[in-house]
Amino acid sequence: MADDVTVPPGVAKARAALKDVPHEPGAPKQDPILVADSVVRRFGGLTAVSVDHIEIQRGAITALIGPNGAGKTTFFNLLTGFDRPDEGDWKFNGKPLAGVAAHKVAKQGMVRTFQLTKALSRLTVIDNMRLGGTGQKGESFWKALIPGIWKKQEQEITERADELLARFKLDAKREDFAGSLSGGQRKLLEMARALMVQPDMVMLDEPMAGVNPALTQSLLGHVKSLREDGMTVLFVEHDMDMVRDISDWVIVMGQGKVIAEGTPDTVMADPRVIDAYLGSHHDGTEHDAAEVAAEVPGADAPSSSSVDAAPSSAEGAKSEGGKTDE
Repeated sequence: MADDVTVPPGVAKARAALKDVPHEPGAPKQDPILVADSVVRRFGGLTAVSVDHIEIQRGAITALIGPNGAGKTTFFNLLTGFDRPDEGDWKFNGKPLAGVAAHKVAKQGMVRTFQLTKALSRLTVIDNMRLGGTGQKGESFWKALIPGIWKKQEQEITERADELLARFKLDAKREDFAGSLSGGQRKLLEMARALMVQPDMVMLDEPMAGVNPALTQSLLGHVKSLREDGMTVLFVEHDMDMVRDISDWVIVMGQGKVIAEGTPDTVMADPRVIDAYLGSHHDGTEHDAAEVAAEVPGADAPSSSSVDAAPSSAEGAKSEGGKTDE
């Protein structure tokens, strides 16, 4: 019981909400902020995404994992309006988002970052932050001609931007060009800029990719703080140590489908997940459970009986050739 006292409120709330959720694909959640049904995206003859049903728990940190080519980034693009599905519907906070443009999705409170950062390198750090403010009166051509209309609002936006820069320890870089920042600092800038929208949900596409190890812990701390601030986080990541460290729930994709869900420890010992990463059983060859688990970062060795029980046609063993995801 003593350990429960040290658990941050956001963590305790997320764990309580997910405690009784079944560990199976498409499991219903207690209070989903995002619900997607029958989302399909094809590229020619290749089906990149085919998600029957998925729910994201409000206030929790959910990891979306899977081997390269599993469809994770494509699914991100569909949900956030950067790509259009061939079919399917999804709702955010109960409002339909299918067909809604990316900038309107952000205005509704669902923002994302990119695996390759999108900072405007020839603008200063503070100007990059100001661009994240929504509903700016000065964006109207005619109103922009009258400073009295937008000046006070711009001051408020700048103050919020400075607060976030201080929070992310980028205040010393305020007047530097964004192009002069390191890869890790650009990740921090993109995350800080996303918060200018004051979102309900933040979607992070491989937030640790290309980040100097010295900044990794800082980024991890910031992701955790989003949950403590009441936000929902959905992130794509290949680093299983990070997934185990910060996520409350894990969703696994393979060949465009959701093949497993559960807590980090449960998912990393799931034979279906090991099959998706390593392709065991697809060639009819039996593999030693401990040896297979050792090759999956962060996975625990499953019992031999659980591995033997894995379906012979587990999805996701083969990578999707010709696909531009991850």
